[in-house]
Amino acid sequence: MSILGLKKKQPKTFKVKVITMDAEMEFSCEVKWKGKDLFDLVCRTVGLRETWFFGLRYTVKDTYAWLKTEKRVLDQEVPKDSPITFHFLAKFFPEKVEEELVQEITQHLFFLQVKKQILDEEIFCSPEASVLLASYAVQAKYGDYEPNFHKPGFLAQDELLPKRVLMQYQMTADMWEEKITAWYAEHRGIARDEAEMDYLKIAQDLDMYGVSYFAITQNKRDTDLLLGVDAQGLHIYSPNSKLNPNKSFPWSGIRNISYSEKEFTIKPLDKKKDVFKFYSSQLRVNKLILQLCIGNHDLFMRRRKVDSIEVQQMKSQAKEEKARKKVERQILAREKQMREEAERAKEEMERRLFQLQDEARLANEALLRSEETADLLAEKAQIAEEEAKLLAHKAAEAEQERQRIEATALKTKEEKRLMEQKMREAEQLAVKLVEQSERRSKEADHLKQDLTEAKDAERRAKQKLLEITKTSYPLIAAYSPPPPPPEGGDLALGSGSMRIDFKDSDMKRLSMEIERERLEYVEKSKHLQDQLKELKSEIESLKLEEQQQQQAGVYSLRNEARGYPPEQPYMPHSNRNSAYMAQMAFFEEV
Repeated sequence: MSILGLKKKQPKTFKVKVITMDAEMEFSCEVKWKGKDLFDLVCRTVGLRETWFFGLRYTVKDTYAWLKTEKRVLDQEVPKDSPITFHFLAKFFPEKVEEELVQEITQHLFFLQVKKQILDEEIFCSPEASVLLASYAVQAKYGDYEPNFHKPGFLAQDELLPKRVLMQYQMTADMWEEKITAWYAEHRGIARDEAEMDYLKIAQDLDMYGVSYFAITQNKRDTDLLLGVDAQGLHIYSPNSKLNPNKSFPWSGIRNISYSEKEFTIKPLDKKKDVFKFYSSQLRVNKLILQLCIGNHDLFMRRRKVDSIEVQQMKSQAKEEKARKKVERQILAREKQMREEAERAKEEMERRLFQLQDEARLANEALLRSEETADLLAEKAQIAEEEAKLLAHKAAEAEQERQRIEATALKTKEEKRLMEQKMREAEQLAVKLVEQSERRSKEADHLKQDLTEAKDAERRAKQKLLEITKTSYPLIAAYSPPPPPPEGGDLALGSGSMRIDFKDSDMKRLSMEIERERLEYVEKSKHLQDQLKELKSEIESLKLEEQQQQQAGVYSLRNEARGYPPEQPYMPHSNRNSAYMAQMAFFEEV
């Protein structure tokens, strides 16, 4: 026998690809393997022990089918592709997820499948429930919400809501994220398996949860009904409504289910009720319906019995595992809290260190500024001392100047007083001259009047003399000339005492002297008034100059006290005073 003959013949194999909800696996299977061999291999690879919920599904033409465990894989209507693709999915759903799902991997696979069915709108979900379920999905994926880590936009790449919900409301992605994050922040402290279980507990109350729908007819012609198969029983729906069944047949009320080719028969447990018959379009669909009915009914009956030893062991192990994980989570939470406290303390110490460093830097800068300020103040103190000495010297000079100005002011005041006194005397003299002028004017008027009267008397005397001369001319011619008249120019006429002035030149001279004297008095009076006005204006100008002199003295004192250069000293108006004294002497002479 040759060595080659000793070798065992290698079995023939085929390739299989199994897609779970979160992974893809490829296996090399023997041709003789049954469906159970492949299913057990997948369950061992995944680590699943609650195998009764799951199955391997494949696509056949326009529908799907589940791989039968008792038949060989290649003997079934599986695709002829290489590798052959199967989907590892939940075939049957529990009535109460919290009580029936024991393993964490089982919960996780159910969570992923139900989440996908909701997002693909195979299970109808209201917008409010969708947002709440999305928050639990985010908690399961990201853990506790951390504002410093989970910045706005961290959910932009996650598919969390059905498209129908997104299109139903005119809201942006940021607005949806804000709503989901508000719920997500309230789930702090919930572990991943707990978040997934909370998700499933909400989802199991949805109307379409765990229901497989098939198109049926109540007779051979019409196709206006839907058959729903789930963990509770069989339900008949209208084609446009998958939420509220028209009729239901619970598993506890069904005595028998049978089919013959395309006809299905449901016999109620109550024999008084009518048998319900319906028709399906394909034989393959009828086999699938029957398969689902048998599996759901078996699980329904199994739930009502005592758990097997295997299930009890799994529940016990799961309970211990949950307790252990709970303790670990508590320890982890404590360590996390201690680490956070330590980090906060470290941050506080670093902040305090930075603060102290800043304070030290500011103190050093303040010290340097203080030293610079001290040097500057010392220099300023020296300068101030020198300025104080200079100001003291200038203050002494200003005091001397002030005393000199005060003496000058006193002298000016005395001169002013004397000038005012002389002005008053000049005014009195002017008043006297005016009175005398008026009196002389009156005397002149009287003299004019007397002169006029004398001229009238002379005119009358001349007239009378002419008359006498005319009448007695012959007699006067016979006599010798008369002797000259006595001094005084008077002529005695007749026997009376009448005296007539025959010298006109004397009368004119007297009149001219009187008129000249009156004019001289008037001119002197007018000149005196002009002199008085000039004197008043001169006195006013002296007063103004005295005020300016006093102000200039005050400004000079202030400027010298502030250190400004002194102005030109005040020079008294000696020339004006001399002119003023000369005018006063002239007035006294007048």
